Amino acid sequence: MMWARLLVGVGGSGLRLRASRDLRGLLRVGGAACAGRRQASSGEEALKKTPLFDFHREQGGKMVGFAGWSMPVQYKDSHIASHMHTREHCSIFDVSHMLQTKVHGKDRVKFMESLVVGDIAELKDNQGTLSLFTTEKGGIIDDLIVTRTDQGYLYVVSNAGCADKDSARMKARLAEFKAAGLDVDMEFLDEALIAVQGPSMAQVLQQGLKEDLSKLTFMNSTLATVFGIPGCRVTRCGYTGEDGVEISVPASRVVELTEKLLSHSEVKLAGLGSRDSLRLEAGLCLYGNDIDETTTPVEGTLVWTIGKRRRQTKDFPGADIIVPQIKAKTARKRVGLVSTGPPVRQHTPILSPDGKVIGEVTSGCPSPCLKKNIAMGYVDSAFAKNGTAIQVEVRKKAVPATVSKMPFVPTNYYSG
Repeated sequence: MMWARLLVGVGGSGLRLRASRDLRGLLRVGGAACAGRRQASSGEEALKKTPLFDFHREQGGKMVGFAGWSMPVQYKDSHIASHMHTREHCSIFDVSHMLQTKVHGKDRVKFMESLVVGDIAELKDNQGTLSLFTTEKGGIIDDLIVTRTDQGYLYVVSNAGCADKDSARMKARLAEFKAAGLDVDMEFLDEALIAVQGPSMAQVLQQGLKEDLSKLTFMNSTLATVFGIPGCRVTRCGYTGEDGVEISVPASRVVELTEKLLSHSEVKLAGLGSRDSLRLEAGLCLYGNDIDETTTPVEGTLVWTIGKRRRQTKDFPGADIIVPQIKAKTARKRVGLVSTGPPVRQHTPILSPDGKVIGEVTSGCPSPCLKKNIAMGYVDSAFAKNGTAIQVEVRKKAVPATVSKMPFVPTNYYSG
């Protein structure tokens, strides 16, 4: 869900030079993740800081502006090394800039379902789901994870770059519910949030938990004491395609927790650069690039986020537009693309075999794992079938490409 695009090349020493140059470019684009395209100030003093800000700098983190926050784009290791370490071992990502919210009250489910497409009522205790805030016109305002906890509240995590409009939308709906006499309230959290991702995650984290981590499956959550720190919410999820967790931890103790995790030889810090290429290999959308208020869930191939009951009741914003699209064909569709040669970037035109423009790339980078270019974008539906031969226009030249299924790299989510 949620990160600025990465601009890197491939091949020998040229990779390191281009990565260095283009990662600096992330500073210029990093604030533009959501509708409204907020650009962060270039002055560091104007950027918000996570509780790990000083720690990042002490560890050699290269800080850039992203969604109004000062965030590490990479550390001493190269972007490629960090990417591969996550795939093969375990990495920690600071995601404390994301908006964490608790929704309380007996009408909390009704409240949340008035804003999102998901079936929140069907969730079991401590189970979560990816969902979407939508407009009355069917566009996607943001993607978010909603967890129904057994502590009597919903735990919601949404994008940093969309925090202002998400919170404003929730506050406005809250006022409507309260005016109608319904029982609901909200609490925006100041907790830190770290993502621990990679095949070694369970081995590392289990050493700091009394609970049996093998019983916590993908998209489930629990409150736990982690390495002696009480009151942590551990949710088995992530944005890399690997097995992983996100840990919401008291801000005053997040450095302590991070240091304890890093004491394990399997674990390293990772930044925005590797997180972006990891999520693209996993076929995961970046809000503001791959989905936004001009795209519907059907066009974005996110129909699975719409609960079956919700399709029948049609009681979520934009349902009258979105639900009919499920059976009818939309004019365009989000697809994966694979190509060789020059890297494919956002806004690259997608061409038919005879050279006509049929769409545009929304995210693209060289895949560190596959050693070829991967991308996603929107094409006319007639060209959306996997295996379709198309072209992409790179530096005013048509380059062969193929529509590909996603994820590009198999995911390793833990299902028990």
